Parts: sequence; C-alpha cells; structure tokens
Amino acid sequence: MKKTTILFFGTHQFAATILEGLTKSPFCDIKLVITQPDRPVGRKQEMQTSPVKVLAEKRRLTIEQPKTLRSYRLSAIGYQLGVVAQYGLLIPKHILEAFPHGILNVHTSLLPKYRGASPIQTAIMNGETETGVTIMKMDEGFDTGPILLQKRMAIGPDDMYLDLDEKLAALGVEALNEALPKYIDGSLTPAPQDETQATACRELTREDGKIDWQKTSQQIYNQYRGLTPWPGVWTMWKGKRLKLLEIAASAHRIAPGKVVIGGQSMLIGCGTGSIEVLKLQLEGKKVADTKSFVNGNQEINGYVFN
Repeated sequence: MKKTTILFFGTHQFAATILEGLTKSPFCDIKLVITQPDRPVGRKQEMQTSPVKVLAEKRRLTIEQPKTLRSYRLSAIGYQLGVVAQYGLLIPKHILEAFPHGILNVHTSLLPKYRGASPIQTAIMNGETETGVTIMKMDEGFDTGPILLQKRMAIGPDDMYLDLDEKLAALGVEALNEALPKYIDGSLTPAPQDETQATACRELTREDGKIDWQKTSQQIYNQYRGLTPWPGVWTMWKGKRLKLLEIAASAHRIAPGKVVIGGQSMLIGCGTGSIEVLKLQLEGKKVADTKSFVNGNQEINGYVFN
C-alpha cells in the first residue's frame, strides 16, 4: 500500500506517543507537525516546548506552531489526511475541508460518552471501570463526528490519570494503525454516533480540586486519582490552600472534615469512611510527609475542615 501523506496536530505526551506510532507505521508519511507554541511555565516563567515538538525535532520532522488556526493556511504541500491527538486548539472548517480524506481524531473515551476536554479525568472521577479510545472522523461539532473504530480498556481501582493516559496512548496507537489503512482503502466506513447516548465533560479548573468532605471516601479518592497532578486535590487551612499529594481511602468512621492524628497517620473524615493522608503541601511550603507535617503543625489534630 502506498504511504498516506499526513499532517499531524498534537501537543501533550499522549499526542507524542501517537505521533511516535505513526512515524513507525509503514502506511504513513508525516509531512508536517503542528503543535501549540512554546509557553512560559513555573515561577521562573521558563519557556517550555510541548512533548510533541520535542519528539518531532528528534525525528527531524517539519514543525509549525501557530497561535491559532483561524487564519492559518496550509502550504502548497499536498496532504491526504490530518490526524489529531490532544492538540488543544480549535480546528476551523477551512482546515477540516482541506484534506481529501478529512481529519481523524484519537479521542480518549468510548464516544459518544465523555465528549469534551477532560474524558480521562472525568471517567476516573465518576468511578467508571471501563474506558477506551475512539478513532473518529472530525466534523464541525465537538467530538460529534462519525466513528471508525473503538478499543476498550478496563480502569483499575487505583489507576491514576497519568497511568491511564499512558495506557490509552498505547491503545490509541494500536487503534489508529488498525483503522487508518482500512479507512484509506475504503474498507472501513465511518458510522454516525448515537446522539441519545451522548454525554459531555468540560475543561477543568483549579476549583475542581477542592474537596467536599461530605462526599464518600471513595468519591474523594476518585477525585484525587483523576486530578493528580493537576489541579490536584486540596482543602483550606489557616487561609491557605493545603494540597493532599498522596492519599488512600480508609473505612474508619470519623465526622466529615475532622482530622484525627494517631501515631504517624493522619485521617480526615468523609461522608462515609475517611481519607488517610500520606503526603501533603501547605501553600508556600515544601512537600512534607504526614509525620513531618504534624510535627510542625500539631494544632491540626482535631481540626474540622469545611
């Protein structure tokens, strides 16, 4: 089979894994990689390149980094197909229509479930036990295009967001490599999504990490699994944000929000059960294990978080 000329859109580590898979495929010829611009991060505001750019430079692929695609025009090079994976910017109609075979998207849910910006995190927070990847042909809607292929995967009870993101990336490579040649030769036809089964998830904010101690310990643990490392889960103490960096669900019954210190352990009550805190960080302070934190903040014993 003749190689398909591809323009790849992607930014994050998941996308870098997908791009790496495409570079190894005998069916693909990556002509151009579009990724988001380098951005300042951290207190020192040092410029950081995306994982996709790092990989593309390593593979000596042509790279462009437009701030927006609204006014972006493709060069004269002929692209047969576009592939998108966690790009993060809107792809306008004139780009969608620029490819003879359209644009395929690697989405990290079993569409039409969890359309939107945070499918992995939302699935974990909702306590789902299964997820997967969907290869879909993009249209002007938000994850509403017809489906080419899906692959399912179990979500383990202790899977964190980054764990699942990595597993789904590997599954996405497998799914895309299976779907792409069949789609190009016409043996795989996209099927419309069932709109009656559609659900949506939104872009996350820092406020999503705030803990409601009236929720069950399992709900809070799921919140922690889905939102670590960003925005993380947190509560307020002495007017400052207290991030819980490592926790475990416990069956101990304690009043919601109440802190109980016993030996080297810290338990915080929930609506049902409690949370054991193993590592935490008070705003403006260094990361600490429970023993070190309690030694310097003994007044937290018996405190009740709102």
